[in-house]
Amino acid sequence: MKTLRAAAIQMVSGINPEVNIRTMQRLVREAAAQGADWVLLPEYWPIMGRQDTDKLAIAETLGNGRLQNALSETARECRVTLFGGTIPLQSPDPGKVMNTLPVYNRNGELIHHYHKMHLFGFSGLSERYSEADTISAGTSVPDCRADDIKTALGTCYDLRFPEFFRAQQPFDILLLPAAFTYTTGKAHWELLLRARAVENQCYIVAAGQGGIHESGRRTFGHSMIIDPWGDVLAVLPEGEGVITAELDATRLQSVRTRLPALQHRIL
Repeated sequence: MKTLRAAAIQMVSGINPEVNIRTMQRLVREAAAQGADWVLLPEYWPIMGRQDTDKLAIAETLGNGRLQNALSETARECRVTLFGGTIPLQSPDPGKVMNTLPVYNRNGELIHHYHKMHLFGFSGLSERYSEADTISAGTSVPDCRADDIKTALGTCYDLRFPEFFRAQQPFDILLLPAAFTYTTGKAHWELLLRARAVENQCYIVAAGQGGIHESGRRTFGHSMIIDPWGDVLAVLPEGEGVITAELDATRLQSVRTRLPALQHRIL
């Protein structure tokens, strides 16, 4: 791994995709102005609809569409590697979409995409969520390399499944767009992120939705960048904005040399 500066963008996306696109572009430009080499967007950045089915109306085919064009153009304009949060892509299942994380290089070329595999379901405290009602689960574990760095990818609920990231080893950086609910985020978000960083001895860049949306939903925010020892390098509690931190190759190697836990794995 080489040393680079990473940015996590936090949004409070609304119901209008065009407004969300403009916000995304403004925040990516802000990250680039702060020297970011890699930029991560949050889950569902193009739309947080009043109904879960609202995203079906803007679903695109892979490689074509307003959302993907905006991501590609922004990556090229800002000369950053852009991990595009998630966007809705058309699914073979009627009434559903794929919740897809696209990755663009500095030339705006799509170099990888990952369809979210673990679909969130929760009920309690007057809340109910069931992503499986409107999303088709992906079936392929990511195998992503960006700027010649082996990179793990996951989306939101994937965070709760450590074996999912073990299946992507070896990697140096884990990128996770999310839209954690306030209830589950307050209880588990930082705990899970730091655990994944420590057990995989990797940097984590996690970008969340963070605030009260037009739909009335509240997301937890607390976008974070965490080092391989589990130390939080940067955090944005709530509201839209950008955080950045240096991902230091020397620090990564130091942690792995002093405590070579990845070499001690048996299973």
